[in-house]
Amino acid sequence: MIFFGLIIPYELILGSFGVLLLLEATRRAIGIPLVAIALIFLLFSIFGQKMPDLISHQGLSITRLVGYHWFGGEAIFGIPISVSVSFIFLFVLFGATLDAAGGGRYFLNLAFALVGKMRGGPAKAAILASGLTGLISGSSVANTVTTGTFTIPIMKRTGLTPTKAGAIEVAASVNGQIMPPIMGAAAFVMAELLGISYFTVITHAFLPAIISYIALFYISHLESVKLDIKGLPDNQIPPLGKTFLSGIHFLIPIFILVYLLLVERWTAASAVFYSILSLFLIIIIKEIFTALRLKGNLSTGLREGYNKVITGLEKGALNMISVAIAIATAGIIVGAVASTGLSNNLIVIVEAISGGNVITLLLLTAVLCIILGMGLPTTANYLVVAALMAQVVVEVGSASGYVFPLIAIHLYVFYYGLMADVTPPVGLASYAAAAISKADPIKTGVQAFWYSLRTGILPIVFIFNSELLLIGIDSIWHGITVVITSLAAILIFTAATQGWFINRLKWYEIIIFLLISMSLFRPGFILDKFYPKFENQILKVEKINALQFSPDRDVHIKVTRRTEYGDRYKLFVIEKNSFNNQFNLEKYGLNLIDKEEMLIVDTLAWNGLAKKAGFETDDVISELKIENLDRPNKAIIYPFSFLLFLIFGYNNYRRKLE
Repeated sequence: MIFFGLIIPYELILGSFGVLLLLEATRRAIGIPLVAIALIFLLFSIFGQKMPDLISHQGLSITRLVGYHWFGGEAIFGIPISVSVSFIFLFVLFGATLDAAGGGRYFLNLAFALVGKMRGGPAKAAILASGLTGLISGSSVANTVTTGTFTIPIMKRTGLTPTKAGAIEVAASVNGQIMPPIMGAAAFVMAELLGISYFTVITHAFLPAIISYIALFYISHLESVKLDIKGLPDNQIPPLGKTFLSGIHFLIPIFILVYLLLVERWTAASAVFYSILSLFLIIIIKEIFTALRLKGNLSTGLREGYNKVITGLEKGALNMISVAIAIATAGIIVGAVASTGLSNNLIVIVEAISGGNVITLLLLTAVLCIILGMGLPTTANYLVVAALMAQVVVEVGSASGYVFPLIAIHLYVFYYGLMADVTPPVGLASYAAAAISKADPIKTGVQAFWYSLRTGILPIVFIFNSELLLIGIDSIWHGITVVITSLAAILIFTAATQGWFINRLKWYEIIIFLLISMSLFRPGFILDKFYPKFENQILKVEKINALQFSPDRDVHIKVTRRTEYGDRYKLFVIEKNSFNNQFNLEKYGLNLIDKEEMLIVDTLAWNGLAKKAGFETDDVISELKIENLDRPNKAIIYPFSFLLFLIFGYNNYRRKLE
């Protein structure tokens, strides 16, 4: 734009002000940590040419940077913010309106009516109430404050220490974030990033969330046994029938939502929109009946119903502020990664650090999630780490011989981001619970982290055994087996981490219980120790060149590729039925030689399968394996695991009788 002969870059000015205003809004709504991270990535985008060679790039001009982030569709106004407008806001609005109408209090009373009489009833009620609240809530801290205000004092009165009372509430509230259908608002973003339906995301996330909550119930039971805590007396427990009927109208919009999502398979936006409309109608009708019962008139009921609807709308809008701002600022980081090619450089860096070891990589990713999560809301943390690490885990996992489903990697990142809410020294949910319980927040965080180990183990399990995400289930019996064994595994793991089963566990029993849990979670890993899935071949050129491969077996070839930045690791798979008859590596297109006691790719056949797959000359063959078709089904491990559990479980029970 030309003004009095001067060229004014109005787009640059508007965009710059927009980015600065977003960062200031983030500082006010979220805090300094997310602002600092966003600024680091903006500086990295501008001064990329001055960075170390391993992560350097040509750098972006201010004009291009602002244009990409503010006016483009791949950064601030990319998929995440689009999803927050289309889906997340509606679900936040639904939860806020339901809570404003009294739904949160109803769920709490219902939880006490259902489990209050049980041993350690208040703790179980806190877990159940937080789980129900988590269905409609988008914040672990909000869950803690909402239900903890009522549950923590009651848990303390029945005998739990302030630290343990707060920790149980924290563990339950954080777990609310992994409960479908909302999952801390991350489910919608995850669906868009992966290009799959929202229904698919919540289907995969359902089983881990349920068994994690059941395990937390078990923890509360074990703590009650240890401390000999009884249930609440009858006069302190609301009657179940009356309590259930008093708020049954709150369940109607939830049932409508679930029905439209799971049965009719409507889009998430359409399903929650009509659920909100039904909720508005129910609130108004309920207030009209209440007014008439109290000798009021129709206009009074309409006015009260209208006021509650308006309160819910206001609360939903306020709750959405922090979510939307966090997602928009996370878009800066996602945009910086995309515009600078940082993700490709990260693959090289992480491979060099981890040495191609996928376990080391997963541990690094978990630590990164927890560190970033100390200053970021759930959804923003998921977005940032997924943008940085998801593709890295795919690449390095593939090089190590693992084919990780993308949904498993994204859920892995999401779960460990949540662990930051309980992990000292920050652990925002732990601080919120400690303020209510009057306990030390660090001790509360440590105890909550210990209770949350059962949640922390699940991502490690399902990234290697995707059956836990209901992937690869080929029959109803297979599905039932997975559910039963997974539930047994998490309960046995929980008993081991708490050091208590029917009686106190001895050190060797803890080890045995952990091994049993591993064998139920990952039977294939145990079976590999006796019947390897692949047979390693001796890496001598005369032996390898003479090998004849059967077309009905997979062949895995792992290579090490020398680069100026260190070694890169690649895994190539010759899938079964790639050839009609027996074949050798020469037919595949590889010519190998021995060089300095290493097996080297000398030449590649022009237009051969090896060249198409991505082999390069001078690649070092570090491993060659052939699938073992004689390996028994991994389910053979289950009977031995349960037998071992019965033996040591009975031994633990017998000590109690002595």
